[in-house]
Amino acid sequence: MTKQIATNITWHEGTVTRQERQENLTQQGATIWLTGLSGSGKSTIAVALEQVLLKQGKHAYVLDGDNVRHGLNKNLGFSAEDRAENIRRIGEVSKLFADAGLISVTSFISPYRADRDLVRALHDEANLPFLEVYVETPLDVAEQRDPKGLYKKARAGEIKGFTGIDDPYEEPLNAELVLHTADQSVEESVGALLELIEDRGLLSS
Repeated sequence: MTKQIATNITWHEGTVTRQERQENLTQQGATIWLTGLSGSGKSTIAVALEQVLLKQGKHAYVLDGDNVRHGLNKNLGFSAEDRAENIRRIGEVSKLFADAGLISVTSFISPYRADRDLVRALHDEANLPFLEVYVETPLDVAEQRDPKGLYKKARAGEIKGFTGIDDPYEEPLNAELVLHTADQSVEESVGALLELIEDRGLLSS
């Protein structure tokens, strides 16, 4: 857990309740956490899910790993420590979005189980839904896709500490949903996600 450094601070409670936000948006806030290897299809599925939800009149927002590193986390690299801080920050942001009543759809490799468990704990403590979704794709399939050319660079030694090559990916042990994107289409994956979201009652206040 990150140490609290700031002193002389006091939590200021607002007057708008979470229930009021949910009733206003006619949905419940939650975090849908997509995790998996680079090239597994996380970002593609995330933006497709966001589009479907918006067409249904729901409020959703995608937090993408690369996009976040252009701004909020632009000062972080890919060491184990920086990866942990990257996920901690996004965990806090997605928790805020969920508290505001939005469905936050995150797309992060998030390779370390402990980091993902920390984000789950943040949501549990705040009594907010957190649904971990493992976008499972065999390494050889992800490497064949290699949409950003990163595996090729990692194999050539141009990228160090690349997940799946010279840095581990720790599979979720108790994910709420597993998507097998070597066999499932984007449409099928989104359908499975929608079914999960609906089963959890998130699309009504």
